[in-house]
Amino acid sequence: MPARVEKVVTSGTFNLDGGSWEVDNNVWLLGDDEQVLVIDAAHDAGTIAAAAGGREVVAIACTHAHDDHVNAAPALSAKTGAPVLLHPADDVLWRLTHGDTRPAGELADGDTLSVAGVEVQVLHTPGHAPGAVCLHVPALGVVFTGDTLFNGGPGATGRSHSDFGTIVDSIRDRLLTLPPETVVHTGHGEDTAIGAEAPHLGEWIARGH
Repeated sequence: MPARVEKVVTSGTFNLDGGSWEVDNNVWLLGDDEQVLVIDAAHDAGTIAAAAGGREVVAIACTHAHDDHVNAAPALSAKTGAPVLLHPADDVLWRLTHGDTRPAGELADGDTLSVAGVEVQVLHTPGHAPGAVCLHVPALGVVFTGDTLFNGGPGATGRSHSDFGTIVDSIRDRLLTLPPETVVHTGHGEDTAIGAEAPHLGEWIARGH
């Protein structure tokens, strides 16, 4: 079977800067009947492991290290034996949740991961978080954007370790240059497409978020 995308929605809290918010997170599984890449291990390692269904989990890739995206990563790694991968610029956020428990490996701009016969290109897209990355799969025409780009605009930049100008640069230079038909699989909420979001860049800049 060819590679495909599966979604699991998990629920919990996002905690930062002394605040706590109830959130639903999109957990993405990219793979086939034999192996999968898990993108963002949020809230519930058991549910994510069940969705993997005994397939080889080649890695757990973190789009960024806000706790709602990584709080289940060590437990899922223990269940599956898969390494947790994170851009090192997000170490400051990772430590807020997991202390001295380190990710097994790093994600860097230009890296290529491989799963189920397809290549996954790592794009460093800081702004929402300093080590935020997006994962582009050209063969499937999809990009996993975490909290960098949503249906309706950029991810939030009002909390520590975030910056609006930086996220705008990342979206403009790294994401809106992808083919317009590219499907955007987000960290929360509904899918969108690069071509659906690109015309609104000026509006986002004008409103400042």
